[in-house]
Amino acid sequence: MKASAFVYPWDVDGDPRAPAVLAATGVRQATLAAAYHSTRALTPRHPRHRVVTAGHAAVLYPPGARWEGRALRPYPAGDWAPGDAYGRAAAALADAGLEVHTWVVLAHNSRLGTEHPHTSVVNAYGDRYPWAPCIAQPATRAYLTDLAAEAAVRPGAHGTELESLGWYGLAHLHAHDKTGGVALGDAGQYLMSLCFCPRCRTGYGSGAWTPGNWPPPYAGRWSRCGAGRRPAGLARGGETARRGAGERHARVAGRHRPLAPGGGRRGGARRRARGLPGPAARRPRLLPLRGQRRVDPAHILSVADGVVVPCTGDPGPLAPFAGQGREGAVLAANLTIVSGMGGSPGTLAADAARARALGATELRLYHAGLASDDDLAAVRSALAGG
Repeated sequence: MKASAFVYPWDVDGDPRAPAVLAATGVRQATLAAAYHSTRALTPRHPRHRVVTAGHAAVLYPPGARWEGRALRPYPAGDWAPGDAYGRAAAALADAGLEVHTWVVLAHNSRLGTEHPHTSVVNAYGDRYPWAPCIAQPATRAYLTDLAAEAAVRPGAHGTELESLGWYGLAHLHAHDKTGGVALGDAGQYLMSLCFCPRCRTGYGSGAWTPGNWPPPYAGRWSRCGAGRRPAGLARGGETARRGAGERHARVAGRHRPLAPGGGRRGGARRRARGLPGPAARRPRLLPLRGQRRVDPAHILSVADGVVVPCTGDPGPLAPFAGQGREGAVLAANLTIVSGMGGSPGTLAADAARARALGATELRLYHAGLASDDDLAAVRSALAGG
């Protein structure tokens, strides 16, 4: 299967050896960040630095003129990715014979939520999640779709992989998180991740649901969340729990209706990215990274060319997408190859075989820039069939 490795511009920019090191692993593609959230990242082989601290979500290239005069606009990067760091890294990777795809993070931006609090997801208790822009808001949606369009079609890009196209919730990490003291379970995490900003409240209809008047039997589960107790009866069960907590009420409330192919918020970002003329030799291929817990495989594959599915430890999430029977769709199994982050590069060949058996057509390896030399050696052996 074709394999691609995720990398950041700062892994490559300023390190003339980096493209050859990546190509030597046997991957044919580099999925290179063009717009990314704040992070602190190790760069174990870079000649000038070992740790990069990206202070805020930023585009890793100079933002275009389309943003002039707009209140919501992407932030340029600081000294961790100066100027057109993406462009320099992309050119170096292409010179090494790698096909470059853009990696674009959308609805994950703590600085945006801090400077424009009204854009954030608000939970049922009125607490704002500044890392999570609410995609139901028209101005936020316009910003995100234009960001997708601009970042996706960087010079030389053969495709793009869009991350965080939906609502981010409580479970997604924030700086120095202290939220693990009460094990809420799947249902509790879902309830605490629903947005109740004014726009979403309107979308829920006349009921104006809050923890105090959520329809039975969920009112009791809300009270347990508020009291610091796990919602009873839905401690486990993964997808079953999420469907039970969400499908019967959030769908009726209008949460899912705007995500249909004709007016989809996720689909809108992809259509906007597709519609812009780009310098790539062909239309950039659009693959959403499965960043949210609840997605509709039929909808995703109706508006995108494929999907990247987290498969580390369990390739099972591929099955609902493979079951759609979409001829030509890319089903990429995302496997962590960094041992220190829970990955298992030594079992990559076996993990890839299991993913292929469940319908995977390509591999995504997270993350070449963060991996040790030993991790990359294991990848090289696995991709070479050794």
